[in-house]
Amino acid sequence: MDKASVIGVILGVIAIGVGMILKGVNPTALFNPAALLIIFAGTAASVLIAFPLQEVKKLPKLFKILFTDKKTTTVEELVPIFSDWATIARKEGLLALETHADEIDDPFLKNGMKMVIDGQTPEFIRDVMVEDLVAMEERHESSAAIFTQAGTYAPTLGVLGAVVGLIAALGNLDDIEALGHAIAAAFIATLFGIFTGYVLWHPFANKLKRKSKQEVMVKQVMVEGILSIQDGASPRVIEDKLKIYIPANQRNVEPPVTQEGEGLNA
Repeated sequence: MDKASVIGVILGVIAIGVGMILKGVNPTALFNPAALLIIFAGTAASVLIAFPLQEVKKLPKLFKILFTDKKTTTVEELVPIFSDWATIARKEGLLALETHADEIDDPFLKNGMKMVIDGQTPEFIRDVMVEDLVAMEERHESSAAIFTQAGTYAPTLGVLGAVVGLIAALGNLDDIEALGHAIAAAFIATLFGIFTGYVLWHPFANKLKRKSKQEVMVKQVMVEGILSIQDGASPRVIEDKLKIYIPANQRNVEPPVTQEGEGLNA
């Protein structure tokens, strides 16, 4: 579970609820069917119009990514792995890595190692792996764009909901009490629009972008490690080369031990 996402959403809801109470507003005012329909159904409609259905179908998977903390290989774990492989390659040759390649779980890394073992040129391997990375980044960008656009539409739909509410309120000018309640209800849609746009959808898009950048960085390390092994670099050189991707204050920290059944050589 991604605790940051869960805590953030809960904290956002609590902030709005407690803030309303401190301002003397009854939180039950939020249960406005018309406002909920305009914001959530309206945002869903806008997203469906803006994106192909094939991309919108990815939403359940995207929510899973947002709220789960998937176990992934870190740069700190990759450095000693590539160092070990470099030692084997220098002593026994690249073909000796074939057994290790079959044990790799990551498809990106496995494909790169297979190309090295098959004797492909460094230029070809780099081109293939970089193109794979670019394609992955484009997929991730299009996924994050769904939430970015939802965050853009929702506040505007909130204004639309307020306008609709004010139109209804103007029909009660002869009843001051009813007019006050109608105007208050009109702005509930605006509240929902701003809240979902700037507390949920835009932050969700940013979280997806951050996770994508982290994954891209790890795969860049894989590319550099694979090409360094093919070039016959020493384990020490590979370590020094890959450690530039690790923050300076963490470079001398021992990598975490993966549990049995996890990691690249599971």
